[in-house]
Amino acid sequence: MAERTKYILDEADMPTRWYNVVPDLPEPPPPPLHPGTREPVGPDDLAPLFPQALIAQEVSTERYIDIPEEVLEVYRLWRPSPLFRARRLEKALGTPARIYYKYEGVSPVGSHKPNTAVPQAFYNAAEGVTRLTTETGAGQWGSALAFASATFGLECEVWQVRASYDQKPYRKLMMETFGATVHPSPSELTESGRAILAADPDSTGSLGIAISEAVEQAAQAENTRYALGSVLNHVLLHQTIIGEEALKQFELAGDTPDVLVGCTGGGSNFGGLAFPFLREKLAGRMDPVIRAVEPAACPTLTRGKYAYDFGDTAGLTPLLKMHTLGHDFIPDPIHAGGLRYHGMSPLISHIYELGLIDAIAIGQEDCFAAGVQFARTEGIIPAPEPTHALAACIQEALRCKETGEEKVILTALCGHAHLDLPAYGAYLAGDISDHALPDEALEKSLAGLP
Repeated sequence: MAERTKYILDEADMPTRWYNVVPDLPEPPPPPLHPGTREPVGPDDLAPLFPQALIAQEVSTERYIDIPEEVLEVYRLWRPSPLFRARRLEKALGTPARIYYKYEGVSPVGSHKPNTAVPQAFYNAAEGVTRLTTETGAGQWGSALAFASATFGLECEVWQVRASYDQKPYRKLMMETFGATVHPSPSELTESGRAILAADPDSTGSLGIAISEAVEQAAQAENTRYALGSVLNHVLLHQTIIGEEALKQFELAGDTPDVLVGCTGGGSNFGGLAFPFLREKLAGRMDPVIRAVEPAACPTLTRGKYAYDFGDTAGLTPLLKMHTLGHDFIPDPIHAGGLRYHGMSPLISHIYELGLIDAIAIGQEDCFAAGVQFARTEGIIPAPEPTHALAACIQEALRCKETGEEKVILTALCGHAHLDLPAYGAYLAGDISDHALPDEALEKSLAGLP
């Protein structure tokens, strides 16, 4: 019998609970603080932005949270997602390593983002909310929330970072097809947007600015709440269905990962894959190296400061203890729009501080080279974001070629690039260059920490 290339679970084997890593950590993460009082925020502080069910999940100390049947029903449109063995890539690299990738590009919008967009829309609709606001970088999150909002009958308004709004017109069309309204950010529609444009009329925007605009709009309307695609605990919680499925699929494969690699911007894709494996590591059942990979142009874990900072540029959100480049930081308009966030998930930052994971940063030229090699061997053109993880996987596999080690490498291929092809066009034309973050720019943005 030929060796298997893909490992597919039956719908009946799809996990029915999300996993909360917090109870299993050696010490709890620091709490968010109120921006005015500097005291830990309570549920009432978050109520203008989120429904009660999500606030409860954000602060939960329960190890597992049941997935509502209404959410599972929508998940079944694409879940369980496949786990692939990258045999052709292994052969091209000449490595003894075994490379696996969990492929989230099979979702309706082509990424992992609906794993949290669907429950967020469900919980909001269940509490009588009729409109959601959000930000998006590359447009994957905006597309996912537009899809989820349409599924549960909600209006959806999206502020898309200007650099990505201009680079990726088809993302805007996808969001509009699902019924969303899309604005470039910064915009003239909000106080925070107008302030940015007054200071810099040509601003390319940032996720921090777009968050300010979406939060400002949500806080002003009774029927409206805000939805976030990464960073916060409840978002990473919803994504753990990725890792829970992957654990079951590794049982089918009869294998165990030695190295787990994920791209990290805000942290949802990385946490979604890594947290269930971290549980197994903490329990002594396996011992993988868990590696976060970020862009050299926006290196929060590897060069940022671990400090309390705002989640947005205007300072409207609670203060979060996280690895940050400073809430004023405007990253270079690299093509991996989903990784251009000034901060890292507080939970991932805390886990990094505990020494349970490591982190590296890679420039976009190496990432696109990895993306092209992956496309030409495995047949999937990866979104610019997961090319960071693929570049790190290839580095690890080539080290195994030198040492002869037969390591098992796992990564999350969190989306395809069908709507990101202009980025590949720029790379193939030789128009992609690396943007290393200068020390003086970092020092300037960190000087504004609260």
